[in-house]
Amino acid sequence: MAVPPFGITGWAHPITAAGVVFPGWGWWGLAVTTAGLAGLVSRLWPAVAIGLTAFWVWSAAFWTDPKLPEQWRGVDLELGASLGRDTSMVRHRDLIATVLDRASDSARRLILPESALGFWTPTVERLWRRGLEGHDTTVLAGAAVVDAAGYDNVIVAISAGGSRILYLERMPVPGSMWQPWQPLFGGNAGAKSHIFANPVVTLGSSRVAVLICYEQLIVWPVLQSMLGGPDLIVAVGNGWWTKGTSIVAIQRASTAAWAKLFAKPLVFSFNN
Repeated sequence: MAVPPFGITGWAHPITAAGVVFPGWGWWGLAVTTAGLAGLVSRLWPAVAIGLTAFWVWSAAFWTDPKLPEQWRGVDLELGASLGRDTSMVRHRDLIATVLDRASDSARRLILPESALGFWTPTVERLWRRGLEGHDTTVLAGAAVVDAAGYDNVIVAISAGGSRILYLERMPVPGSMWQPWQPLFGGNAGAKSHIFANPVVTLGSSRVAVLICYEQLIVWPVLQSMLGGPDLIVAVGNGWWTKGTSIVAIQRASTAAWAKLFAKPLVFSFNN
């Protein structure tokens, strides 16, 4: 139930606990957790439950949050529903100013949330490249690339020297974003899914596992990425619509658990 086709829906899968119970164990921790979950429905369940509880208590006693990767910094925003919808030059200039204010010698790669740039167009690209001139800064930001068949939810890498689409979302939210049945009725499929694409992307000398929003709640995207041996995890989201719920907190906790399981540095960027 953790892998496609069933694994494209559902969240809070119990296997996510592997990172909390066995931090740093990597694939061995995943295997032991899987065996433990199977053991909980066997005749040996009391012994298995005691063993898992003991490991959890040990982990809780020495728990530390995933470390922040060097020269990377996430920029959290509080722009609500306007992020990605307000596409004015004033908004883009404000975002550029925010990025440059946060940049420093120790933080040259800045992360903005999902949808931060709105629609990715040549005009937006030129504006950002000019805004970053004279600065040794690379910005990773969420955007949408639209065509006649639908749109891609992407992460764009921008610097004064150029830009490129770094990551295509593998699993948009089924139903509300990804609607593959719509072409049968003359519509488009909404957000496109790239299930087998770009589990790990390269930026400079770094290999990066990117998780956009819903991908942080299900299991297979992060496991697919870990098979590629990334150096760090970048997790972004646009959670303004979850106000009053714990969804963003669950996204953060789930991603942190995976980062701890595989001992990977982690950087977040969310808009609320």
